[in-house]
Amino acid sequence: MNRREVLQRVAALMGGALTIPAFAAPEAYAKATAADWKPSVLDKEQFALVSRIVDLMLPRTGTPGALDVGVPAFIDTMLKAVCSRAAREHYLQGLRDFDTAAQAQHGKPFLKLEAAQQKALIQRQQEAAIADEHSAAAQKQKDLWQEVRSTKMLEQRTKAEGPGRKRSFILTTKELALLGFFTSEPGATQVLQYVAIPGAYHGCVPVNQAGNGKRWAT
Repeated sequence: MNRREVLQRVAALMGGALTIPAFAAPEAYAKATAADWKPSVLDKEQFALVSRIVDLMLPRTGTPGALDVGVPAFIDTMLKAVCSRAAREHYLQGLRDFDTAAQAQHGKPFLKLEAAQQKALIQRQQEAAIADEHSAAAQKQKDLWQEVRSTKMLEQRTKAEGPGRKRSFILTTKELALLGFFTSEPGATQVLQYVAIPGAYHGCVPVNQAGNGKRWAT
């Protein structure tokens, strides 16, 4: 997948359109954040909230975590450079709703909760969002089957489809976090296997001889 395809897929993920030329955002990849860097879309509190969420999703272990490679800044850059205004507003509203849910369940903003409570809230939000997406996909499949069996099929298929379903805040954050992390240099070289110019072809070798079981970045 080349850079253009990556940006287009991120735009689709965010529910918007690619609003910039494919190579017009050279900073649109995760990297260590400079000390004087400031977010463009997220405010200070929103940035801290997103940072905490991605840190829990991809914590530092034996390898760098989301914060080490600049994933929060990557997300802010994607919001600014790739998605539409409507998509940004959808994401920011989802962020506000997420913090409101923490307040409703625990009487405190997300950032003031205990780590165990934060993890549990993220897990519940993810499970609910996934279930909702599965339900929507099943309903779409059912509706399509009904169209096929009806006389409305031709009429329906000659009309342009409306805007697609927008993803939830928590799943959008998770997918952007994974994208930013695994396209960063540490993610691609320390967690995945990376060879800039692959060498000779080796047809069938044991997994433990092909990178200790790591997936390939290239």
